[in-house]
Amino acid sequence: MIELKNLYKSYRGKSVLMNISLTIQDNEFFVLIGSSGCGKTTLLKTLNKLNPIDKGEILINGTPINRIKVTQLPRLMGYVVQEGGLFPHMTVEDNIALAMRVAGYPKEKIYDRITELLELVNLEPDQYRSQYPSQLSGGQRQRIGGGRALACTRCPPTRRSSSWMSPSPPWTP
Repeated sequence: MIELKNLYKSYRGKSVLMNISLTIQDNEFFVLIGSSGCGKTTLLKTLNKLNPIDKGEILINGTPINRIKVTQLPRLMGYVVQEGGLFPHMTVEDNIALAMRVAGYPKEKIYDRITELLELVNLEPDQYRSQYPSQLSGGQRQRIGGGRALACTRCPPTRRSSSWMSPSPPWTP
């Protein structure tokens, strides 16, 4: 569970996050939507410790985020940013493997986990593993980002369909 309690963040005296409080339950799909400049990216960057907060508290499974090592975060949560947030100079395989490498996954397990995740998001591993983001459609990039977000989950993946996993309708939430 992720809890945000009375978060405040400002840049150069301008408040960006003001009294943000919310709870995201385990296994809950949470969508953050808002207009340009409203603080969506800033909020996400506080969750992965790229932006320190000015005031408030972030708890992950009851532990204050400042007591959690950055290398542990990929095992505790995953998220997908607009367009999947893929690194353009890295292959699909390297983009997915990144979170696992940061989290200290054994090298011998990464290849098989990437295969599982590509199958989960309905992309043929042998076809997509070595491609670069520029070679993919927007929907494919989004699904790769979704796969990366699930890379370090504690539970094995299950076959579920959602808009970023399935290439065509009908989608089942």
